Amino acid sequence: MPTLKLVIADDEPLARERLRMLLADEAGVEVVAEAGDGQQVLDACALHVPDAVLLDIAMPGIDGLETARHLAQASPPTAVVFCTAYDAHALSAFEAAALDYLVKPVRPERLSAALARVRTFLAGRPPADGAQRRTRLCARLRGSLRVIPLEDVRYLQAEEKYVVVHHARGEDLIEESLKSLEEEFGDLFVRIHRNCLVARSELVELRRSADGQVHAVLRHGGPLLEVSRRCVPQLRQALRHL
Repeated sequence: MPTLKLVIADDEPLARERLRMLLADEAGVEVVAEAGDGQQVLDACALHVPDAVLLDIAMPGIDGLETARHLAQASPPTAVVFCTAYDAHALSAFEAAALDYLVKPVRPERLSAALARVRTFLAGRPPADGAQRRTRLCARLRGSLRVIPLEDVRYLQAEEKYVVVHHARGEDLIEESLKSLEEEFGDLFVRIHRNCLVARSELVELRRSADGQVHAVLRHGGPLLEVSRRCVPQLRQALRHL
């Protein structure tokens, strides 16, 4: 049985703690993040790509219903189970494509049934090529998250245990490996060096200097990026197909 990755979302820490305790008794479940409002939920989902969110409705800022509508539009959609103190929102919850609606205090047997419904939903969700791939990267920034759309990324450069994302608004660090990013986004980025991937849409020219070193010229300017000798043939091939 594959592990269910869950986000717990409630503006009350005690309510989150109770759900976490209940989930500790469930097999094959991992809580990947907690959130106290709708924006935190969306940020956590962008970062962790969970299978489902246990979502309160009455939260500050973006409430649970609006958050659920955003999650329903994801590709693939994230499963939502509402956990709320009120039963008056049940109709609105199911109109927002929630899989289940649990009234607090959540009973263990109802939570188990909701998780079973999530597993059924995931098993029946039709696969789609590329559907589960992210459309953005997330960087941690002084306790918050910065969302970077992939179309804004110009190149990715490995630096010790981090990767520096150079994008239209500047640069940020992410805690991912260059290799995993290349495997996930190989159709969008091309390797020019063991420590650098460049967006294919940014690559406009290969320029050889007087000493024989080849550099990549980017569409939006910036520094000339060193190209390793072994990467030159595939880059020339990539340029021919741009």
